Amino acid sequence: METTAQLVVLAGLAIGLVYGAVGLLSGFCLMSSMRGVLAEGDGRLMRTYALAIAVAIAASQLLAGSGLVDVAKSIYLQSTFSVPVLFLGGLLFGYGMVLSNGCGSRALVLLGRGNLRSFVVVIVLAIAAQMTLKGLIAPARIAMVSSSQTTMSANSLPALVSALGLSDAVARTLAALVVAGLLAIFAFAHGGFRRSAGQIAAGVVVGLLVAGGWYVTGYLGADDFNPVPLTSLTFIAPIADALQYAMLSTGLTLNFGIATVAGVFAGSLVTALATGRFHLEGYSSPRHMLRSAGGAALMGIGGVMAFGCSIGQGLTGLSTLSLASLVAVAGILLGTTAGLRGALRVQPLAMA
Repeated sequence: METTAQLVVLAGLAIGLVYGAVGLLSGFCLMSSMRGVLAEGDGRLMRTYALAIAVAIAASQLLAGSGLVDVAKSIYLQSTFSVPVLFLGGLLFGYGMVLSNGCGSRALVLLGRGNLRSFVVVIVLAIAAQMTLKGLIAPARIAMVSSSQTTMSANSLPALVSALGLSDAVARTLAALVVAGLLAIFAFAHGGFRRSAGQIAAGVVVGLLVAGGWYVTGYLGADDFNPVPLTSLTFIAPIADALQYAMLSTGLTLNFGIATVAGVFAGSLVTALATGRFHLEGYSSPRHMLRSAGGAALMGIGGVMAFGCSIGQGLTGLSTLSLASLVAVAGILLGTTAGLRGALRVQPLAMA
């Protein structure tokens, strides 16, 4: 019989496989979504993202409300956190995402399709993230957090609502219904999105995958003797861990995050081969490579500072209705906007 840890790893691999396939077929990506709105006037992908958040919130809060998963144990609902570091990390990640033309999860999906530029992004992101987690940059990050962290009695939207005198269950239900409902209304208010069955399906599936990650690690992985850390879809630390595992597997343990990273790549690769989308691509110039690598480094550093990426905070963190996640996501959105419009806009590279 498989152990709990093995079951969690297999489930993480399955979640990654589905995400990789959906990500390739739908183009699911926050940066592409914002580029569509800000530069191209096409808001369908942004609606897909909004629907994914709505589904993730509804499903995750249902799990939490039923007692199956205690999301309060996640990193997103800590009572003490640094608002400046979270926001700055989000800014760095968002701008780096534009420089690299996609986030870490998107890079994994594109790598499965044969995009060799994404290989550089994944490697540099992993190194920068590991340096910020445990390496040369870690002391500076820790010092910044220590000097600016704040303790809050209410660390989530349900906690704020319950301060009005409502019970925890009612506050959780009300907050989830309002936020998820508004996001769903925003998504389906777009006529083009309503007519796009594929994008609707992508939003629903990705949102359910977030809840699935909570269920796998929070319920299936709830072993009294060897509990699995509570987590769901996120890609900065897992990509760093996956690279380290590839180099030092005999001294490390396979976990949910590493399995998810492998699954995303494999799911995209299989889907690309099956649909004839696989083809090798490279950089157009040394300048292109330098900019892409620089963006990946910013994503690795910023993602660690922000406790997550456009998926880790933008979907998984927000599914907990965490106030810290709102701060990080605000930084990511602002950083991405700065890269797409205004004085700091990342200029398109001339093709070689």
